[in-house]
Amino acid sequence: MTNTTELKKEYEEIAGTGDAERSINLFHKVRALLETGELRVAVKEETGWVINSWVKSVILMGFKYGKLTEYGGNPLSFHDKDTFPVRSFITEDGIRVVPGGTSVRSGAYVAPGTVIMPPSYINTGAYVDSGCMIDSHALVGSCAQIGRNVHISAGSQIGGVLEPVNAMPVIIEDNVFVGGNCGIYEGTIIEENAVIGTGVILNGSTPLFDNTTGEFLRKSESSPLRVPAGAVVVAGSRPVSNSFGKDQGIHLYCPVIIKYRDKKTSSSIKLEDLLRS
Repeated sequence: MTNTTELKKEYEEIAGTGDAERSINLFHKVRALLETGELRVAVKEETGWVINSWVKSVILMGFKYGKLTEYGGNPLSFHDKDTFPVRSFITEDGIRVVPGGTSVRSGAYVAPGTVIMPPSYINTGAYVDSGCMIDSHALVGSCAQIGRNVHISAGSQIGGVLEPVNAMPVIIEDNVFVGGNCGIYEGTIIEENAVIGTGVILNGSTPLFDNTTGEFLRKSESSPLRVPAGAVVVAGSRPVSNSFGKDQGIHLYCPVIIKYRDKKTSSSIKLEDLLRS
């Protein structure tokens, strides 16, 4: 296994020098490790999730020093940096990429046992662990971290972030179910076993109301918005408390933790193992 400490040291030597040749060489080494899952943009340690901001900086080197090139040919031609071709897979990778317009960008990791339904897109720096279902019209944004046995339903968007490099990516931990047409953005962390109901939007500016405690959960300067482990979140609203909106009975969108996962909930969202084999 490549010593990532040495790669980080190499990045620190190169950063800010404008040395295109060394930067591209480092980028290719880092991109290869991202694709094997040996290197990640964010890792979970005992103290919580830690960002490898230097890895994001190296990814950005690929955009800075890559050259625009054409992939394929007319009428289906694509133009992108030569540092970010589309990933290709072989049968031995154990990943089901169903035909119909799916694309996985280079620099992204997808583990064996994952199913990707068309059309879907997984961007560079993303990490998708084993046993996941990425359903139709779903996006896994740049650097997003997806745990084991996660179901991302049709039409859902998992936001990406490359800049600023110290910004927390969206993180979805193990055994999470994300319903259809959801949006998870701005470094939100969905802890393990949570259920996100259809149409729920979660971001740094929208407080999450926990109906089991009466408390609002919010992003802070030191911590992103977190959805607690096992929480079942549905779309809701709350009344405007002042000014003209109050007089007119206007409500604002507000996601709500309606309960915490139980046997009934688990049964209703149980994923079919036959579809994943």
